[in-house]
Amino acid sequence: MSATRRAAVLGSPIAHSLSPVLHRAAYRELGLSEWTYDRHEVDEAALPAFLERLDATWAGLSLTMPLKRAVIPLLDEISPTAASVEAVNTVVLTGDGRRLGDNTDIPGMLAALRERGVRQVERASVLGAGATASSALAALARICTGEVTAYVRSRARADEMRGWGERLGIAVRTAAWEDAAAAFEAPLTIATTPAGTTDALAAAVPERPGTLFDVLYEPWPTTLATAWAARGGAVVGGLDLLVHQAVLQVEQMTGRSPAPLAAMRTAGEAALAAR
Repeated sequence: MSATRRAAVLGSPIAHSLSPVLHRAAYRELGLSEWTYDRHEVDEAALPAFLERLDATWAGLSLTMPLKRAVIPLLDEISPTAASVEAVNTVVLTGDGRRLGDNTDIPGMLAALRERGVRQVERASVLGAGATASSALAALARICTGEVTAYVRSRARADEMRGWGERLGIAVRTAAWEDAAAAFEAPLTIATTPAGTTDALAAAVPERPGTLFDVLYEPWPTTLATAWAARGGAVVGGLDLLVHQAVLQVEQMTGRSPAPLAAMRTAGEAALAAR
């Protein structure tokens, strides 16, 4: 019998995280009966002590807000992908006690887009300017051959997005949120804003929309995603992102590949339907 291995998702608040559902589904499909995956309410102040308490049974951690940047000084090494956006959502705990940080949100976004047939675009729009928006820019830096327009609410946010563009090597133009309906003229729009923020934009979806990537998964579908699909546009949702980034986490933490994408998605859909 194999030894017990442990993993978990940390953050605050954490009660509604779907990560345990996804990772446990993967363990069942992979036959990893001795693996466990839990959730722990941990904020920035409590994070150092939590990490110090981990023993050799621990294989890895998933991190959500507000820990993605707070964890970086506590790690031995972070990947270039994580360094590019100063955010870690995955920590692999090695047999020799090292803590390795990575960001699977960015390749998870790319995988979710590829699944819908989006491999390259000539331009794109981003709605919002928070942490997810910087990850969106990092993903677009790999597939967008032209300019990205970010629609934001303040000059400070505009400056941040242009700064991320310079750092990531992608041309970013900023525009006022009041003009956000113009975002839909691009072949790809990534919405990174909180629930309800884009509802008023649903009426502006064009007759022939391109692809919408709405990073929300609850509530789902959003008003914008519903309107987009009704016009025949392709929609990528937050559950797609969550599942694809979790697939990469499972592979890194367990060393097993490929992780069972279909089983993880089915489990996530069932959990959301039951809420």
